[in-house]
Amino acid sequence: MFPKPKSVLLPNTYAFESEPMVKPTGFREYDARWLFQKEINLMGVQALGMGLGALMAELGVKQEIVTGHDFRGYSASIKYALISGLMAAGCKVHDIGLAVTPMAYFAQFDLDVPCVAMVTASHNDNGWTGVKMGANRPLTFGPDEMTRLKEIVLNAEFKSKAGGSYQFHENYPARYIADLTSRPKLTRKLKVVAACGNGTAGAFAPQVLEAIGCEVIPLDTELDHTFPKYNPNPEDMEMLHAIRDAVLHHKADVGLGFDGDGDRCGVVDNTGEEIFADKVGVMLARDMSAIHKDAHFIVDVKSTGLFVTDPVLQKQGAKTAYWKTGHSYMKRRTNETGALAGFEKSGHFFFNKPYGRGYDDGLVSAIAICDMLDRASGKSMADLKNALPKTWSSPTMSPHCADEVKYGVIDKVVKHFEGLQAKGAKIGDQSIRDLVTVNGVRVTVEDGSWGLVRASSNKPELVVVVESPVSEQRMHDMFEMVNSVLRTHPEVGEYNQKI
Repeated sequence: MFPKPKSVLLPNTYAFESEPMVKPTGFREYDARWLFQKEINLMGVQALGMGLGALMAELGVKQEIVTGHDFRGYSASIKYALISGLMAAGCKVHDIGLAVTPMAYFAQFDLDVPCVAMVTASHNDNGWTGVKMGANRPLTFGPDEMTRLKEIVLNAEFKSKAGGSYQFHENYPARYIADLTSRPKLTRKLKVVAACGNGTAGAFAPQVLEAIGCEVIPLDTELDHTFPKYNPNPEDMEMLHAIRDAVLHHKADVGLGFDGDGDRCGVVDNTGEEIFADKVGVMLARDMSAIHKDAHFIVDVKSTGLFVTDPVLQKQGAKTAYWKTGHSYMKRRTNETGALAGFEKSGHFFFNKPYGRGYDDGLVSAIAICDMLDRASGKSMADLKNALPKTWSSPTMSPHCADEVKYGVIDKVVKHFEGLQAKGAKIGDQSIRDLVTVNGVRVTVEDGSWGLVRASSNKPELVVVVESPVSEQRMHDMFEMVNSVLRTHPEVGEYNQKI
C-alpha cells in the first residue's frame, strides 16, 4: 500500500521524508502546478505518477507514456519521482531527457506513444513545478481528466501492477530539430533575435532558426536555471524590452522570444515595438487565409476584436470564433472544429495541417512568422503590423487572488455585468453591445471597446485585458471600469503590471 497524500507536511521532519504531500489546489483546470517542497514533495510526485498510470488504465489507453523535463535545478529529480510512480502503475516510460514541451508532444507522434507527462513550470517563477499531461494526442487534459486525476491521487486509488519499464531515448532533440527543419530554406535573408531568457528553448531555438536560413542573434540563450536576467515569459514587459534593445542594436528584422518550456513565442518588430500575440495571430491569419480559401480560426476571449472586424480577413472569407483561454481548451477546440489554426493571446498557437500537428510549439510559430515575412516581398514586420486597423490594447494584467476564492469572485463579477445588461444600464455613456461568458466575462460596449476579467487557470490570480478601436483614452476608461468592479471585492489584491 502507498500512503494517502497529506495536503501539508513540515519540511525537515520524518513525515516529510516518509509520506507523500500533495496540496489539492495544484490540480488546475488543464495541468498541474505546485511550489516544490512547499505544496508537493518527491513522494507526492511519485503519487501523481501512480495516479496518472491508474487514470490511463481507466481511460482505456495503452499504458505507454513520453516524459521529459525542463531546465530547472529540480526538474530532473521531479521527473524521476514521477517515472517511479508511472512504472509502479505498470507503464512503459519513454524518457526523452531535457526537452521543450512541444518536443514531448512531437515524441508522442514520432515514437507512436499515446500519452505524455512533461515536467515543467513553464514561465512560472523558480520554486514552481508542474506537469502537462495528455492521453489522446495532440490534446492535453481538460477539467474532466484533471478532476478525476485529483480524486485518484488524493484518495490513493492506486493500482500497482507489474510490467512497468523504462527506456531512455538518447540524443532525442536531433529528431525533433530534423522534423522542424526538413523543409526549403527561406528565400529572404532574415536577421532574427532569438531570446530565451536562459530557459530550456535556448538549447534548441537558435539552431532551428539557423537551419531554416535565418541569421540568428542569440539573446540569453545560455541555460541557467536561476534565470538571472528575467523570467522567460514573452508576455512580461521586462523580456520584451530586452528583445527590443537587441533588435535595435543589431538592426534585426524581428525579435522572437520563447517562454520557459518553448511552447510560446513572443514578437518584437524591426522598430523595437512589441506586437502582442493576438495581433501576431491576426497577421498570420491574413497570411494563411490568402493561401487557404475560407479558412477557419479559433481565438481565445483575451484576444483582439480584429479577428472579427478586420476587412482583409472578411474579404478573404476567413471566419473566427472565440473560445476559452487555456492551452488545453484552445487545442481541443481547434482540433474539434478542424480549424486551420488557433491563436491565444498568451502566445500559444495551434497549427493544424499543413502547418503543424495541432499542438502548441513556439518554434513552429516562429517558423510561421519567418515564412510570413518571406512571402511579404520587401515588407517589414512593422509594415505588416501597421497595415492592421489601429487598436489600443493592454498587456495581460493579473491582480492577486487566492486559488480558493478566485472562481467565486469571477462568478460575482459575471452576475454584476449580466445584471447591468438586463437593466439596459450604461457603462460610462455606452450601452453594453455584447457579453461573452464562456470564460469569465468579456464586456463589449457600443464603440467596440471591450474589457475582460477571468480567473487564471494556473496561478492564484485574476486576468484582466482591455482594448479599444477608438483611442488610448477609451482603453484606459475600460480598464478603470473593470478595475472599479474588482475593487468592490476585498479578496482581489495588487496587479503584477498595469497600463
